[in-house]
Amino acid sequence: MNELLRQFGTTNVAGFVLVLARVSPLFAIAPLFSSSFLPARVRTVVAVGLTIGLMPIAMSGQRLPGGTLVIAGLVAKELLVGLAFALSIGLLFAAIESAGTLLDGIVGFSFGSLVNPLTGTQGTILSQLYSMIALAVFVAINGDAWMIQGLARTFELVPLTAAPKLDALESGVVSTFTTIFASALEVAGPVMLAAIITDVAFGVVSRVVPQLNVFAVGFPVKIVVGLLLVAASLPFVCGWISDQLTSSVAQALQTIRSA
Repeated sequence: MNELLRQFGTTNVAGFVLVLARVSPLFAIAPLFSSSFLPARVRTVVAVGLTIGLMPIAMSGQRLPGGTLVIAGLVAKELLVGLAFALSIGLLFAAIESAGTLLDGIVGFSFGSLVNPLTGTQGTILSQLYSMIALAVFVAINGDAWMIQGLARTFELVPLTAAPKLDALESGVVSTFTTIFASALEVAGPVMLAAIITDVAFGVVSRVVPQLNVFAVGFPVKIVVGLLLVAASLPFVCGWISDQLTSSVAQALQTIRSA
């Protein structure tokens, strides 16, 4: 450790730790970077490489103070800034997955669940479908590059030695949380409406023809209608995801900028 400090200098080592603290939440919350597709060792290597690449930007014109307690406080601050940035983007994927979960409950796919390959947790069919589509759109529009550029921009908005305003960060994150359900309804709305109309139609049929087993007939029909509407709405959903992904980075920077 002493040899490392002599070779790179105390300031560079402290700067590396601070930049790594801001980068780390990206690999715990943000889409693609936190995917279970990537082994933990790969994510660690990528995080270290990204930290080294961002250090010239982060350290430009910065004079880091000495003292273990001061550095520990700056590390906590860097974790907070990185968490606020990653949450603003990660919550968008939570909204998309919530939309799929809503549709699974309405269409009837909630009876079965599979392991979500993105998160490694149990998930229903349509929630996984929408998650995979969102990830594909994210990769197609170079969302990973936008996130890295946005993260680099945060070092200009909140330098290593500057402290953000906690109330501004809190209000930004809370406002993002409050849009999750509304965003999920925007994605799932057309299919939900079609499923509700189908249920109403079979309710009327059951009153007219009480001998008909509505559950046996209506369940597969509702699944077919739901899948057809999901397929028809996918182009619009992809466009919505693309627009939201581009604005989520700007919203994350706006949250930090207001601090």
